[in-house]
Amino acid sequence: MASDQQEKTRILGHIDRLQEELWNRLGPANSLVLLAGLIGMAAGLLAVLLKNGVGWLRSLPEAAGGEGAPEFLFILPIIGLILTHVLVRKGFGGRHPGPGIPATLHALSRLRARLSRMSMVSPAATSLMTVGFGGSAGLEAPAVQGSAAIASEVAERFNLDYRHRLVLIGCAATASLAAMFKAPLAAIVFAVEVIMIDLTTASLVPLLIASLSALLTATLFIDPEELMQAGRSLPRWDGAVLVYLPFAVLCGFASVWFSSVYRVTGNLIRRFRHPGARILVGGGLIGAVLLAFPSLYGEGFELINDLLRNRFDGLDPRGRGDLIPGTASRFLLVMAILWACKPALTGLTVGAGGVGGIFAPALVSGALLGGIFLFATDLLFPSWHLIGGHFVLAGMAGLMAGILRAPLTAIFLAAEASGGYDLFIPLMLTSSIAFQTARWMRPNSIYTQELADRGELITHDKDKAVLTLMKLADQLERDFDPVRADMTLGKLVEVVARSRRNIHPVLGPRGELVGIVPLEEIRGVMFDRTRYDALTVRDLMVVPAATLDLQEHMDSVMDKFDRTRAWNLPVMDNGRYAGFVSRSRLFGAYRAWLQEVSED
Repeated sequence: MASDQQEKTRILGHIDRLQEELWNRLGPANSLVLLAGLIGMAAGLLAVLLKNGVGWLRSLPEAAGGEGAPEFLFILPIIGLILTHVLVRKGFGGRHPGPGIPATLHALSRLRARLSRMSMVSPAATSLMTVGFGGSAGLEAPAVQGSAAIASEVAERFNLDYRHRLVLIGCAATASLAAMFKAPLAAIVFAVEVIMIDLTTASLVPLLIASLSALLTATLFIDPEELMQAGRSLPRWDGAVLVYLPFAVLCGFASVWFSSVYRVTGNLIRRFRHPGARILVGGGLIGAVLLAFPSLYGEGFELINDLLRNRFDGLDPRGRGDLIPGTASRFLLVMAILWACKPALTGLTVGAGGVGGIFAPALVSGALLGGIFLFATDLLFPSWHLIGGHFVLAGMAGLMAGILRAPLTAIFLAAEASGGYDLFIPLMLTSSIAFQTARWMRPNSIYTQELADRGELITHDKDKAVLTLMKLADQLERDFDPVRADMTLGKLVEVVARSRRNIHPVLGPRGELVGIVPLEEIRGVMFDRTRYDALTVRDLMVVPAATLDLQEHMDSVMDKFDRTRAWNLPVMDNGRYAGFVSRSRLFGAYRAWLQEVSED
């Protein structure tokens, strides 16, 4: 046993030496490009595993007679959620991977761009069970989280600083989306808009290499029909612009509505405290909707491709809308029902313990909204003769811009999905107006709302980014000698004589801070021996200009230092004294972080 451990240590040491030699020989820039290519290949393979795995799981009910036995559609989401729950509890020690992209953003802002090794496997494995068995969620967020964890592990192996770790995680996110959608430019823009990578010369080349290597890897193994490639056969844009203005505003309102329904349904299902109850209720509701409308099964890219091809019969194979007279009215009703159900099903899926993202549901909802707008205008203004596929793509771009707050990603993704940039003007118009409308109603996206509420959101603002990355606990100084309020001046002088600090915290019986004794406050009496027994610390202490909480955000900490002009402020932890923080120490830490997140 000992020899095995020694051999393992020897091999790991040899690997570490090879890594160090590679980094030294190639240099940081070339090494980063090489690592980006490898991460891109890994992200591409992960995307292949997820896409093909979900496709294989989806084929199992059909092979077992699922087309003639609709009860399969009711039970499958429950089975998927049960398998996900068991996998989380038994396979991953009860650690749920959580929402993929928000979890990645949280790691960037509060965990120094470090993700757990388990995240390399758990998001992919659990989302495979959730989505493969009919859960209404996307695979993109788990793919990004898993690839980001791989990039984090690579950065850990090479002992990279925060700036290089961030670039590699950005490469992982870029590679994941490039592989999923075969849209390399949109993937790079996504890393800039959502992951907050600064698009500089040092980061652009690794992002390009990662995107390209993932794209080539995925192209070899993923069937294009699994993606939204039907837009490549659309007719050319007819030049109509004004009709996109009301549609863009509609997309903005629909984005906020999607986010609200997603949150509400997720929170409602989480009210069931027992996971079994959440699974049965959530899975049962999802299954009931799938019984009526099977086109909502899983991610929904087949539905998008049907809408882009103007094929509407597959939206309602059970004929639930046949009671409505008129083909256009029937399809309009069916699409409205599907559009209303999609965010609710996604919220139920995630709230019940499933693993998946909102990227694909946002695209599906946008495609359905484009179809709804097309049929509504056909009924109201039959002379317009709008091109349906164009509004499907514009709807996808509009809702993605409004829900994810990534307008440039939305534009490039829709443009690349359509096989060109003929629709660039309507896509730009729809995305920008939808984005502004949604941001006016709700400043933050689904991804960033919780982080923004806690002040943990990384942005392109370097000052705010540095303050977000800094932690008050890391700057805490604990070598201050505390005193008691009933201590005499003579005893206080003895403490001052052996202390290296010029401030002494005055603590109560439960460790609470009742005041401080600065050296300048006692300088006039500390040499008057006649008062050593007459004066106590209570007579000499002062109230600090302000106190800090150990969990306080650095924005607030800096504001208190600026307001009080103090050089040292005491820090409290759950009402108890924890130490002091100095202005000079914070300034040094700020400069160090600023150098780490900025280019050389």
